[in-house]
Amino acid sequence: MTGSIYQKINLIRQKIPDNVKLIAITKQVGIEPMREAYAAGIRDFGENRFQEALSKQQQLQELADINWHFIGHIQKNKAKKIIENFAWIHSVDSLVIAQRLNRLAEELNRKPQVLLQVKILPDPSKYGWCATDLLQDLEQLNQYQYLNIQGLMTILPLGLSSVETLNAFQETQNLAKKIRQKKYSNLTMEQLSMGMSGDYLLAIEAGATMIRLGRIIFGERSI
Repeated sequence: MTGSIYQKINLIRQKIPDNVKLIAITKQVGIEPMREAYAAGIRDFGENRFQEALSKQQQLQELADINWHFIGHIQKNKAKKIIENFAWIHSVDSLVIAQRLNRLAEELNRKPQVLLQVKILPDPSKYGWCATDLLQDLEQLNQYQYLNIQGLMTILPLGLSSVETLNAFQETQNLAKKIRQKKYSNLTMEQLSMGMSGDYLLAIEAGATMIRLGRIIFGERSI
């Protein structure tokens, strides 16, 4: 997609429903492109590297209405700082991490918005629960009263066809429905964070409420 960041964001917005939250993924993106995205109406920014994110937050602190989303793997020694500095945590990928976040959130008197990261398809390069393991852990997750567990997040393996991609997103939606039907008091499952630059339209078709777009807005990064 060619054009300025402002034009790219406007073109994307024309393709997505108003109720789908567009999160700009800004790994390795400089401050000025982020300011351009903000000027185009973006208020949700996603980072997966903690130190890089903190530096950007400090440089953009006058933009007080930014919502920061953490989407990377959570290292135990960074968990406290992640709770302190991010409104949303998309990448709660195990019971151990959830337990740690809940304990720290209680100590900090906070209740972060979190998503449970799932691997709908086997992928050794990704973190997260498989569906079977997640279903087994729901009773315990429901006890973590200092986590506002809002739904699921998934990242699909590379190299899938459009049909395979759509099917995987639909399976994620079905898993969220299955959990909702169990009516846990602390697991609302209303949010689905799925879809990136190459597959976000398929994700929306399958029910995504949040899409995470980087390359299509800011261009290629080195990693």
